[in-house]
Amino acid sequence: MNHEPVPKLKVLFEDNHCLAVLKPAGLLTMGDRTGDVSVVDLAREYLRRKYDKPGNVFVGVVHRLDRPVSGVLLLARTSKAAARLSEQFRKHSVRKVYHCVVEGRPTKPSGELVDCLVKDEVRNLTRPAQGAEEGKLSRLSYRCLKSVGPLSVLEIELLTGRSHQIRVQLSSRQWPICGDAKYGSRTKLDGWLALHAAALTFEHPTQREPITVTAPHPTEWKRFGV
Repeated sequence: MNHEPVPKLKVLFEDNHCLAVLKPAGLLTMGDRTGDVSVVDLAREYLRRKYDKPGNVFVGVVHRLDRPVSGVLLLARTSKAAARLSEQFRKHSVRKVYHCVVEGRPTKPSGELVDCLVKDEVRNLTRPAQGAEEGKLSRLSYRCLKSVGPLSVLEIELLTGRSHQIRVQLSSRQWPICGDAKYGSRTKLDGWLALHAAALTFEHPTQREPITVTAPHPTEWKRFGV
């Protein structure tokens, strides 16, 4: 088990149905075989202490962020909210905006990337389909916010939600995300990627009104001069 200091949970939005938090890079969304502390563990403990709840506290996972990715993570506080929010993610009606620092410069300042992607379960990576392979249609739109030297800051709107989608679609255009050695980055970072879930817009599960939650860039991004 990892015995590094556990980060304090930063709450971005909270009511009786939803809990949106800032997930630090390097922290699991939910527990896995490593036994390392996850965001769900921290959220459960936060709610238990704040509301003096005995026993097991409900925390519903409605989407995930990869371990090395930071940003807005939405959790449900009730089973009804979990079901309704999960349905929104399944239907791709949640607006997901990411910021990332990539190596290279896009030839166009904005555009849409469309690929058919195949998940390699054995190697835990995703790649574009080849030949007659049947992949899953994957779409995102991008906008270049800034370029500094050999690096660019992109804003990404994820239009589908495939495993490692942003990482592989950008890498296949020769714009790997800084720190993403798995997908060709030469920038070495300590267990995190320059990929950040900057904003999430969803329909509140009971009030039926749009809610937008934003998260500032990690302080570590200052090293890129962006």
